[in-house]
Amino acid sequence: MSEYREGNLERPRREPIPWKEAEFWDQGALDAELERVFDICHTCRRCVSLCQAFPVLFDLVDESPTMELDGVDKADFPKVAEQCFMCDLCAETKCPYLPPHEFAVDFPHLMLRAKAVAFKKGQSKWRDRLITSTDGVFGFVGTPGIAQTANAVNGVGMLRKALNAAAGIHPEAPLPKFHSKTFKKRQKDVAGAELEVKATARTTGKVALYTTCYGNWNEPQLGEDLALVLNRNGIPMKVLTGERCCGMPKFELGDLDAVKRLKDANIPVLLAAIEEGWDIMAPIPSCVLMFKQELPLMFPDEPDVQKVAKHIFDPFEYFALRNKDGLFDKDFKQPLGKVAYHVACHQRVQNIGQKTREILSLVPDTEITMIERCSGHDGTYAIKSETHDYAVKIARPVVNRVKQAGAEHYGSDCPMAGRMIEHGLEGEKAPEHPITMLRVAYGL
Repeated sequence: MSEYREGNLERPRREPIPWKEAEFWDQGALDAELERVFDICHTCRRCVSLCQAFPVLFDLVDESPTMELDGVDKADFPKVAEQCFMCDLCAETKCPYLPPHEFAVDFPHLMLRAKAVAFKKGQSKWRDRLITSTDGVFGFVGTPGIAQTANAVNGVGMLRKALNAAAGIHPEAPLPKFHSKTFKKRQKDVAGAELEVKATARTTGKVALYTTCYGNWNEPQLGEDLALVLNRNGIPMKVLTGERCCGMPKFELGDLDAVKRLKDANIPVLLAAIEEGWDIMAPIPSCVLMFKQELPLMFPDEPDVQKVAKHIFDPFEYFALRNKDGLFDKDFKQPLGKVAYHVACHQRVQNIGQKTREILSLVPDTEITMIERCSGHDGTYAIKSETHDYAVKIARPVVNRVKQAGAEHYGSDCPMAGRMIEHGLEGEKAPEHPITMLRVAYGL
């Protein structure tokens, strides 16, 4: 338990994940810690509206014989972990009991521990092991011919019902579109190689793009738009090759050995680019968070992991840093008007501030409605048959805010969140990533 001193003004912190220690995997020790933290959460109930994990926990307590945590069967504890999709919002935006508080509560990482123990015991579904294997699955589904077939299946109700029966993929869940002509196939050369590189205190002015699985196979246009925006701002860009999935899907599943394997494959690739003077950028907040927070907490004694964490950036964090030194191009050609902007959970918990809003606000005649609620997509949570309805419920306030905004543009830093909002709007209008909005504002 973390040291706590009365009146301590130290900022809350996330502590290393002790996944290499034997106690981490001990079921008895896990149950004891779950009981301790669940009792604190039951007493507080501050996070009840964030996701389904807390209502499930509180219902277990309220429906128990004692109406206290001691009346809940420990066999029901996994029901809470099953609803946690590791958004981190409870820890980073709500919980007053993070270390250095004496309670030392880190709910997401406790749920990670519960998931990891369950995975180690073989209790995870084959579907979940499959859909989190993004390198293999995306590579296969994105094959020419197969991609077109998969995209066609997405729109056929009867086939979607069959997929639901066979694999537990909800027939109404918004599934991503796959492109056989991936971003990497479209953008092979260094963009802006002739540009004069201008560094700042925090940025080198050269970007090596970690495309991410989703950015490469599902949203190649996002990478193309980002390349245009970087070029407009005098920032040379190259596309990393040889990298793998960031590991976030396996992290959320609790397959920590797979996370280590992916880390071992990725860190040398990213580190080599950093040592050559490139900053790393990824267009998907979850991937940035994985390298900024989760891997450093899993591998706190590995200097290379820590170095990558210091040199990987969210695109708008990068633009904001450049803007401070007068190196961000504000010569916009057209206004955006009303924008409904959803702040992705995994961007919020990076603690970088409202950088996307800060940059979009530089576009003249632009009015931004910022929505800080979970979209409900959360990795694979929204596509599973057993959790899709909960995801739709979680997304409803966000969808309503978008409707109320009457915006000409709406979207999220997370493309999956954007698709979930579109799903709630029943396809009235397609979402646009904020990077795409920037490209539009530049008139590119």
